Amino acid sequence: MTDFLEKTEREYQGEHDRPLRGYLRILTVYGGAVAAAAGLAALTGRKMPEQVGVLDLALMAGCTHKASRLIAKDPVTSPLRAPFTRYEGTGGPAELKEEPRNSVGELLSCPFCLAQWTATAYAAGLVIAPRFTRLVGATMTAVAVSDWLQLAYAKLQRSAS
Repeated sequence: MTDFLEKTEREYQGEHDRPLRGYLRILTVYGGAVAAAAGLAALTGRKMPEQVGVLDLALMAGCTHKASRLIAKDPVTSPLRAPFTRYEGTGGPAELKEEPRNSVGELLSCPFCLAQWTATAYAAGLVIAPRFTRLVGATMTAVAVSDWLQLAYAKLQRSAS
């Protein structure tokens, strides 16, 4: 089996460096986290909602956006990424640009990659601790809207000059 996996990895990569084993570990952790959340929900008698309401979806979207960018790009969270990334400079406003050193670094420095994890955590939170999750969602969504307003304000100031 190991030979088959190594052959598959070599053939997939070709001349590129693609950390398939690292991705497989990340997928395993993700699957384990989902299974653990489902197990916790079952043990505590929590049931999935019949549907996700529009307000919950809006909070989930805003929270997913902001939390993913916060983890992947914010200077304050750089100590979490430092073992897996290399600092390259600043990116967007109040954001850092970092080069991933491995598959974990690729996950932690990519807000698009983190979005799935963040949204999944939010969905699990709606089942396990809905009131707390909605509070966190509202907080992160307010921060995301504030960020957009700050950027719009700065753009208006530049255009007025």
